[in-house]
Amino acid sequence: MTRVRVEGIVKRFGDTLAIDGVSLDVQPGELFTLVGPSGCGKTTLLRIMAGLLEQDTGRVLFNEDRMDDVPSYLRNIGVVFQNYAIFPHLTVGENIAYGLKARRLPPDRIATKVAEAARLVQLERLVDRMPAQLSGGQQQRVVLARALVIEPRLLLMDEPLSNLDAKLRVQIRSLIRALQRELRITTIYVTHDQEEALAISDTIAVMDRGQLLQVGKPWELYLRPAGSFVADFIGTMNVLRGKIEGPGRGAGERTVVTDFGERWQVRATGRPGEPITIGIRPESLQLEAGANAQESWNSLKGTVTEMVYLGAVVRYQVQVAEDLLVTAEIHNPDFSAICGAGDRLTLWFAASRTIPLPGETGRD
Repeated sequence: MTRVRVEGIVKRFGDTLAIDGVSLDVQPGELFTLVGPSGCGKTTLLRIMAGLLEQDTGRVLFNEDRMDDVPSYLRNIGVVFQNYAIFPHLTVGENIAYGLKARRLPPDRIATKVAEAARLVQLERLVDRMPAQLSGGQQQRVVLARALVIEPRLLLMDEPLSNLDAKLRVQIRSLIRALQRELRITTIYVTHDQEEALAISDTIAVMDRGQLLQVGKPWELYLRPAGSFVADFIGTMNVLRGKIEGPGRGAGERTVVTDFGERWQVRATGRPGEPITIGIRPESLQLEAGANAQESWNSLKGTVTEMVYLGAVVRYQVQVAEDLLVTAEIHNPDFSAICGAGDRLTLWFAASRTIPLPGETGRD
């Protein structure tokens, strides 16, 4: 298995700084995801690791081998891009075999490896078909098989599911995750889809404007984001601001006066008078206060502007103040008590479910 390190990578395109001193350490056998908005630099960084772009400064290492001067075709990597790049005049089997033929393997060895790769991606009955006869999901499986059949030391994937519909995306990402675990190939995966990143990753790195903002396990980024950008990008976050008034009722809590005049108990540190930014996940808001007398509970009042029924979940948009709209997700709702647009609503949340957003000043 391969450990991948990038150290101090800087890349400019003219006057544009695309990668600003990024360093990463990807452990052997893990699925590591680069996530961020369009233009954040994640694809540029992936292409540098692939050897398709040359960095201005910094270095790339596979295990202890420095890759900076090694051509892409000698790095022994499998690459899956957003566009399938399937050869339309070749059959499924011939597409899968392309890299093996380039390496001049014997025909019988190629046939064995192609059959095994097709089996892995559940295409063994389709090896003689032409690409035009395949669905989008099947075509993406061909590309995945072609990347895996060469037994790469590293698998790089750039938005591989973006051209698929929602149901197929879930199916193919499950296949990718299962294969990655089975084959234990170090995989670096690029996406802008935070749900996809949460579902598929061992480790996630959040990027914005060429900078690395936070690296961690999916639940670490979700529960302990390094700031409001990460908090809002990894899941949905209600971001509220205020000032610390004094100590709270419980250990590790503070009393906060919000910008719209509510007084809450929140999980935080800081001194009286300091501004604070607080995050509350939609699923942490509920329609009744909890029964645990040892817990500090806060209320949030507003007017429903939108109700979306999603089966097991009702999602409310609630106007709390003129410039503050919050999202609440009520799981297993009482369907006889569902509110509609224009209804007044009181939401409750526990102090322990608030998330202090470090590095925030409380003001833009």
